[in-house]
Amino acid sequence: MRQIVLDTETTGLDPKQGHRIIEIGCVEVVNRKLTGNHYHQYIQPDREIDVGAIEVHGITNEFLNDKPRFEDIVDDFITFISGAELVIHNAPFDVGFINNEFKILGTKISNVENICTVLDTLTLARQMHPGQRNSLDALCKRYDIDNSQREKHGALLDAEILADVYLIMTGGQVSLSLGGQQEQKQSHQEELVVKLDGDRISLPIIEATTAEIEAHDKYLDMIAKASGSETVWKS
Repeated sequence: MRQIVLDTETTGLDPKQGHRIIEIGCVEVVNRKLTGNHYHQYIQPDREIDVGAIEVHGITNEFLNDKPRFEDIVDDFITFISGAELVIHNAPFDVGFINNEFKILGTKISNVENICTVLDTLTLARQMHPGQRNSLDALCKRYDIDNSQREKHGALLDAEILADVYLIMTGGQVSLSLGGQQEQKQSHQEELVVKLDGDRISLPIIEATTAEIEAHDKYLDMIAKASGSETVWKS
């Protein structure tokens, strides 16, 4: 399964008021492993950035003066995300802005949902932690993820952090696979490696009862519903 963890930065809060995307950051996850592939682009919005937005992400009008426009990068962006499941925190915000950019350009693709499925990690977090704060910073604290470099919002940095949060929230650890080698990050405990001695006594095998198997299947179904994807034990 190919997933793209995505975040955007914008000139303001509402595309209906003419606000535009100024940064896109994407991180690729395949079969729950970070591949190291990413997409990152700053974009010239052809409008002023709200002062409040600059205070959040630190991106200035002057910085974007020589950056490409959305129409210049849209083909590469669509190629990178097509066919994947987009994993986004507060997805309606980012999806709304992306669809607005498609509408402005008059592209054949009017909605990102036509080429991708979308998983909203904010909705997932609210289901898993009802009544608690579920901002990205709050989730980092809850799952013991280091976000000390996040002095200001940035699309690529936030996508990388969200990838860690999502994988730990739905599975317990983050795996990074690069060139066939695997680096694993543990969130709450050090990795425990057990080496079995050859002269250990044989242990009895106790088969699960029918009731236990049925209870286990129901629990896997609950995990699948919460994560939005089939569990590895059933796939």
